[in-house]
Amino acid sequence: MTPDPLQPRRETRGSRRAAARLGVSVLLGLALVGVAPGGAGQANPFAGRRLYVDPASPARRQADAWARSRPRDAALLRVIADQPQAIWIGDWVRDPRREVDARVSQIAGAGALPVFVVYNIPHRDCGLYSAGGARGGDDYRRWIIAFSQGLRRRPAVVILEPDGLPSLDCLPARFQDERYVLLREAVQTLSAGGASVYIDAGNANWKQPAVMADRLRKSGIELATGFSLNVSNFHSVQVNVAYGERLSRLVGGKHFVIDTSRNGRGAAVEREWCNAPNQALGRAPTTRTGNPLVDAFLWVKTPGQSDGTCNGGPRAGAWWAEYALELSRAAQALGSLSPR
Repeated sequence: MTPDPLQPRRETRGSRRAAARLGVSVLLGLALVGVAPGGAGQANPFAGRRLYVDPASPARRQADAWARSRPRDAALLRVIADQPQAIWIGDWVRDPRREVDARVSQIAGAGALPVFVVYNIPHRDCGLYSAGGARGGDDYRRWIIAFSQGLRRRPAVVILEPDGLPSLDCLPARFQDERYVLLREAVQTLSAGGASVYIDAGNANWKQPAVMADRLRKSGIELATGFSLNVSNFHSVQVNVAYGERLSRLVGGKHFVIDTSRNGRGAAVEREWCNAPNQALGRAPTTRTGNPLVDAFLWVKTPGQSDGTCNGGPRAGAWWAEYALELSRAAQALGSLSPR
């Protein structure tokens, strides 16, 4: 589907807007004072760390609800519930500072490493199923600062804006330039807050490595820990590793993480990427990848959360138990959670 073209917003140059921009700049400066960027030159932030399993995840609640009426299906959903998964934070979170602070406290208290997905870039998803995001650049800056303040310089991992770089062709040139600036600033601010930041680079079949490398450089990859691949997608680990190694060579040897939540079949999905049928859970999250460039295999996408109102699914982000069940059932048949 082709999104409606986004028209540049008309902005005045009055003193109010100038003052607002100055205020955001001051806040950004305060967020960065005295703290070096957290990504560049660091070792694997996952090394020796445990990932967090949410005891109240949608899969866990669904499994509990089905325990008596559908015990076999409940057991399949527990396979999902027993795995660590990333926590998505976006424009639906009214107070990111408070939410992030509470989440980090809970996860760190359990002896685990928080893994977040920041998903609030202006003009998100080109107006498609996951449309939304911050109202503009200054709103996004304030939101990122609040998120970073919630970290309180405690260790965490952030996957920064899935699809934000590969999809920016839908934007007018002005908003493309703005996105690069916003992502670079976000890397700096989040790193100052304690996060190891992985800028999302789409999937192996979207953009050529040279194109994506250029976009990553414009977004501050030299300041980040690395990049992420395959978020919410279905391409195999082997395909992502090959692509990631090529991309890494073009951006100074940066490391990367791969979303394996739904790539158990490993076949490319060309037409029905949205809630693609006949898929399976991929290999279980682990920090032991067997590749020095791959810091972790993660379940970034929550298996069972809808991609949008497509292929019979509910709105984007809504829990869809039957789809989760299909993923788990297929994984059991394939043995894809722990491939040899």
